[in-house]
Amino acid sequence: MSSLGDLTRTDIEEFLINEATLLDEWRLPEWRALFAPGCSYLVPNMAGDPYASPESELFLIADDEHHLTERVKRLGKKTAHAEYPRSMTQRMISNVCLLGMDGDKLKVRSSFITFRTSQGVTDTYFGRHEYLLVQPDGALLIEEKRTILGMGALRPHGKLSIIV
Repeated sequence: MSSLGDLTRTDIEEFLINEATLLDEWRLPEWRALFAPGCSYLVPNMAGDPYASPESELFLIADDEHHLTERVKRLGKKTAHAEYPRSMTQRMISNVCLLGMDGDKLKVRSSFITFRTSQGVTDTYFGRHEYLLVQPDGALLIEEKRTILGMGALRPHGKLSIIV
């Protein structure tokens, strides 16, 4: 694989589309494997500063490496009542932008729409994903994924039980 700075937008789009496919197919352990050691998965509160620290502001999700692993385990169990039976999801990724290198990390932004259908009700989530990608030992991995929801509120569904 090319070095991180040499990757094209097409390379990154393929990576992000693969990530979305793993989530849509509920292949959560494989999705989790896309994350680097020391990773984070963040979904800021829609009313707050999306770039604030999880220590200083309320986040919908602020998972470090350990909590992300536990989230994947929990969502795979029947005791995850909000997702049993599992929702059907369809993710669309667009407007992929390579924002440049930040040291040894590639900054990437994309727009998304995630449709979630459960028990005959379809919810729509939309916004943007912002990534810090790294390439230790040649493998492209996510060091940080920040999902910034573009909705004013989680209404009418009022919850976030899937990985957007």
